[in-house]
Amino acid sequence: MQIHQLHTLTTEQVNPRTRQIDELPTEQILTLINDEDRLVADVLRGLIPKLAQAVDRIVASFQQGGRLIYIGAGTSGRIGILDASECPPTYGTSPDMVLGLIAGGFQAVKDPVEGAEDSEELGMSDVDAHGIGPNDVAVGIAASGRTPYVLGAMKRAKANGAGVIGICNNEGTPMVPLADIVLEAVVGPEVVLGSTRMKAGTAQKLILNMLTTTSMIRMGKVYGNLMVDVQPSNIKLVDRAKRIIRLATDASEEAVEQAFADSGGHVKTAIVMLLGGVHCAQAQAALAETGGFVRKSLELLLTK
Repeated sequence: MQIHQLHTLTTEQVNPRTRQIDELPTEQILTLINDEDRLVADVLRGLIPKLAQAVDRIVASFQQGGRLIYIGAGTSGRIGILDASECPPTYGTSPDMVLGLIAGGFQAVKDPVEGAEDSEELGMSDVDAHGIGPNDVAVGIAASGRTPYVLGAMKRAKANGAGVIGICNNEGTPMVPLADIVLEAVVGPEVVLGSTRMKAGTAQKLILNMLTTTSMIRMGKVYGNLMVDVQPSNIKLVDRAKRIIRLATDASEEAVEQAFADSGGHVKTAIVMLLGGVHCAQAQAALAETGGFVRKSLELLLTK
């Protein structure tokens, strides 16, 4: 991106509401930041129809055994990695089902890697290195909508037959011709000029949360509003898993403990056992037949 183009971007404008922020006392500074943050959710409400299209495309990819890959630089890349890394413990996904790629590699999660975001070729090579292809969905994330690393990755992903989604905080960016769907979360100038880790970053995080949460619900990883594919990999998560079983079934603590043990700590199986009144093997068979949906499994058991 050429320096002279910065002045055209919404994210690079001076915010008239915060011109004198450096003269204000602490509480008023915080109030101004909060006022600006409150604008973000309203902007995203207008994107829901396009967000729904994006989710449907991601779910279709998952159903074909494909992956969701976030691609970004700097703050955008870190936000993608954060969202991806939360999916395995929360929804029991395999580590490669949702991935986050960042310009400069893992080092860039903590330290700036100068120049990495300026290379389209690096974006292309990262797409090739991860074998992104027809069953996958690549999501390019860039506040400006024109970061070369992200655009290069989107170009190569599209050429490889992947679904491509763009997330940016400006309108009419170079992402538009490269993506099947572009989510333009135009949240306006930042409190501090150009600090896109603020409102732009908040919008990006909310969008990624919405994409993965809704997709996981559509994939049967939520029953009611309970995350029934949680992996009980530590003391806290074991306690959460048992509590989810208890909330889903209203069973006694003793029954929950027994079902949890009999199911090998598999929350869905334990729930189907208790609500369906069946043994572990029958619950497992029902879940296998319905693609892992608890509600559908219970409906299936009722017909047998």
